[in-house]
Amino acid sequence: MVGRFARFWRDVIRSYRKISSVRWLILGIVVGLLSGLAAAAFFAGIEFFKHLFLSSWAGLSLPAPAGERLFHGQAGTYRPWLIPVMTTAVGIVTGFLISRFIPDAIDGGTDGTDSMIKAFHRHGGVIRPLVPIIRGFTSILTITTGGSAGREGPISQIGAGVGSWIAQKLNLSAKERRILLLAGAAGGLGAIFRAPMGGALTAIEVIYLEDFEAEAILPAVLSSVVSYSLFTLFFGTDPIFGIPHFSFQNAGELPFYILLALVCSAAGWFYIKTFFFLKYSFFNRIRKKIGLTATMAIGGLGMGLLGMSFPELLTGGYGWLEKAINGEIAITVMLAIIVGKTLATSMTIGSGMSGGMFAPALFVGGMSGGLVGYAAHEYFPQIVTQPGGYVLVGMAAFFAGVANAPIGPLLMVCELTQGYGLLAPLMLASALCLVINRKIALYEYQVGNKFESPAHLNDSTINILETMQVRDFYRPGVVPTLEEGTTLKALTHIIAGTDQLYFPVKNDKDQFTGILAVQDARQVLFEESLSELVLVQDLARKPDYLRPDYDLYTALIKFLGSDLGEIPVVDLDFHIIGSISRADVFKAYSDAIKQLGQEEE
Repeated sequence: MVGRFARFWRDVIRSYRKISSVRWLILGIVVGLLSGLAAAAFFAGIEFFKHLFLSSWAGLSLPAPAGERLFHGQAGTYRPWLIPVMTTAVGIVTGFLISRFIPDAIDGGTDGTDSMIKAFHRHGGVIRPLVPIIRGFTSILTITTGGSAGREGPISQIGAGVGSWIAQKLNLSAKERRILLLAGAAGGLGAIFRAPMGGALTAIEVIYLEDFEAEAILPAVLSSVVSYSLFTLFFGTDPIFGIPHFSFQNAGELPFYILLALVCSAAGWFYIKTFFFLKYSFFNRIRKKIGLTATMAIGGLGMGLLGMSFPELLTGGYGWLEKAINGEIAITVMLAIIVGKTLATSMTIGSGMSGGMFAPALFVGGMSGGLVGYAAHEYFPQIVTQPGGYVLVGMAAFFAGVANAPIGPLLMVCELTQGYGLLAPLMLASALCLVINRKIALYEYQVGNKFESPAHLNDSTINILETMQVRDFYRPGVVPTLEEGTTLKALTHIIAGTDQLYFPVKNDKDQFTGILAVQDARQVLFEESLSELVLVQDLARKPDYLRPDYDLYTALIKFLGSDLGEIPVVDLDFHIIGSISRADVFKAYSDAIKQLGQEEE
């Protein structure tokens, strides 16, 4: 028995080292287990302290979605004035902890998700363990005291920190570290949303504006599934929202979904512009004068005063979203929530307090969609029969437009509703929002695609060589050639009279049949006994050539594969029109690297 176990363990280790898919299978599972535990602890902390601070202390009875009613009990004495007191105190605590222990995290971007994106592109996938620990703790305080922030940003940073930590402990390469960072983020998102596929795809696509990290799909999916499964052991498999089934059955609704996309795009533009205006034109200027802690205290105070007078703006707001889906919120209130939530989130996250922009974005998007759905239902009840579905479509479409991540949120909504009945309008509205809002972005450290990322600098260089053509670098003109029947004796005189090292070889029909490299003839070059016996055709290699329209990457591969220093360039009729050397290609390669480096600076 012991021998069998030992053999099995040796096979596992051997497979881990030699088979990449097995390696990512094991690493994805490990990251998923740890990120799932982190997500469960984070979620439980939020739910417990939210009940303590907002229900027991402040006396508020905020709605909770059906899948998240963990703590029950009668609300305490109504003390709304405690809300600004608590949010201000959290601002002070957050400012002190960040200034004292992780000052480098001050400029981490929009939120925890953006910090994860920054670590992927600019820091080689390295996240200091203290950063997600402090940001996670302060996010719990921010959200549970009423700050307008979501838990998805912090948990993606926490999960990414788990993946980065494991990679560092195993001494993995920078590339592998980045992939595990995304796998950890996928695990956190898949668990906290109870949407394993949506969480995985969101993590690998949100880092780019127009691309996704294909190499991370396997570990990200594994991590998300394992994390989700572990999370549901603690909190069950029920979706977040307790809502009826929605389906798209009437093509006459398409114009209204197009209108929804227009409204969500406008709301997204307002959401992003307001956030960055308050962050950079207000809070950053204040921070330079009075410091980070005082600035966060001002942000917390402003948020608290807003929340005290308008409770719908407090925390993530999923309970209010469920009410909107079920038709329990008036249209005028939805409009007020869109504006108020944008301001509240900008004050909370824009001042530097911890939390995510994901949930507030879904909240604003859902209300924007509900605005269209319930207004259309009011005037066209025969066509728009399920206005609550517009709230769900608005959530995905809005986030697709502001975060340039259409696939993950779309699948998340399908997983939240446990069906694909709204898939067609989801795709239509998300695509329109993506196009309309293509010039704005919620996350500051997103890059266009892989070839704009420092993480893929080598890939970028190869891509540049693929855009360069031989016609721009070869030397046109007559190239000295040899006849196949040229003797070794005649070859000796030809080589002595030229500095050329590579000769195209032709037959008696003037056809290009091979290449003679001087180094190939060197061993017999001065053998007098062979001077009339050995011919050029005996020494020549098989023909290798390039055409003017070939790219330089093809040329590079030919040089590396043939060990030739120069290759003839031929036209469509196979006539030699010039040559290109290995040095020409390497110089183009070097220039490409230098240019990329200058652009990065």
